[in-house]
Amino acid sequence: MTWIIRGGRPLLGDVTVGGAKNTAFKLMIAALLADDVSVLENVPDVGDTRTVAEMIRALGGQVEWATGRSLIIDPGGVRQYVLDREMATRCRASILFAGPLLARLGEAVIPLPGGDRIGRRPVDRHLAGLLALGVETRDEGGLLHLRAPRLRGARYRFPKSTHTGTETLLLAAVCAEGETLLENAACEPEVDDLIAFLRKMGAQVERLTDRTIRILGVAGLHGARHSIMPDRNEAVTYACAALITRGDVTTHQVQPVHLTAFIDVLKAMRAGCQADDNRLRVWYDGPLRPVTITTSPHPGFMTDWHPLVASVLTQAEGVSVVHETVFENRFGYVPYLRQMGARIELFNPEVLNPDAVYNFNPEDDHPDYFHAARIFGPTPLRGACVHATDVRAGAALVLAALAADGETTLTGIEHIERGYERLDLALRSLGADIRQK
Repeated sequence: MTWIIRGGRPLLGDVTVGGAKNTAFKLMIAALLADDVSVLENVPDVGDTRTVAEMIRALGGQVEWATGRSLIIDPGGVRQYVLDREMATRCRASILFAGPLLARLGEAVIPLPGGDRIGRRPVDRHLAGLLALGVETRDEGGLLHLRAPRLRGARYRFPKSTHTGTETLLLAAVCAEGETLLENAACEPEVDDLIAFLRKMGAQVERLTDRTIRILGVAGLHGARHSIMPDRNEAVTYACAALITRGDVTTHQVQPVHLTAFIDVLKAMRAGCQADDNRLRVWYDGPLRPVTITTSPHPGFMTDWHPLVASVLTQAEGVSVVHETVFENRFGYVPYLRQMGARIELFNPEVLNPDAVYNFNPEDDHPDYFHAARIFGPTPLRGACVHATDVRAGAALVLAALAADGETTLTGIEHIERGYERLDLALRSLGADIRQK
């Protein structure tokens, strides 16, 4: 599929975000821990949730869509413990199946995770934690063979913050024998949404501090009903669309408390911004000021927001700097923005202690990777033929196309559809000129 986008129209109006993609597919996997049916509400119909539904069915479980964006998940028939390799390459969910499969069957064979090409997404932190819980692991040709007749609680400290690693160990520890203490655990809102679902299922999980989680293992869990939290990445996308097109957009069903770092950047840019309990209004209020941004795990500026804001900063008055510290290779969208007229200079800043600053493993770095960008603005953007290389890079190119003079042809839409449910329709409702080809 290809999108044809004609820019130059300010986006105006109201839009409602859906459920968080980065929560939904993980809670679908968590439902496999139960001994009966769970119902998840506010589930986005996106590529990642569809892929995970396929994976669950392939294992013997049942997944059915119900009315009102709800999914009914019945894990009763799960007898298979080998994940399909092709399905696993389509998203980064595979390692999360470890806990439920080990708890149910004592064994799992898991392909290394796929997903966006923004870094290696190493699973070494996940595997070290699983090892502490009594899991035997071996890697054979890209397949992780995991075995644990009996999961046991343990104390494990993550060497660096890992969102998915924290969730992987949560899913393994809730049915382990005894107490598990996870230190330096991730504190993203999506992790807390998973914890809320697990507690409804009967798990005993609590945060002792922001980055310490205690789990008391239980013999079994039951099904539960839970509504997925709003997608904060979707909310940021619409806010950026308002700014780059010099428009005015109000996004509903958001939780501004989860957007604090982004709202702080909006204020520094002198953007119009108004937030209340479940609504965020953002509008263009005159020339945007340049900013310096460093991504980091929550509560810092989210790595997913960086490509979106980078597109907006091409229209700020001066030189902005974006320093990416979470993934080692997140600037794949830059050549396409340059093709559209943006002036962006990639560089590696001087960092005295890289291992402390960067959340990725130093051995995953490469001389050809850049970790920061200088964005010079304002620069006029023009339509071009560009390609989405990952979810947020694709959304960033959509934003640039909305502000560009002329017509942009965007391919790689399958990447965007992994994380957004009909983004083109939502933007069209705000006045964007987007059509499919």
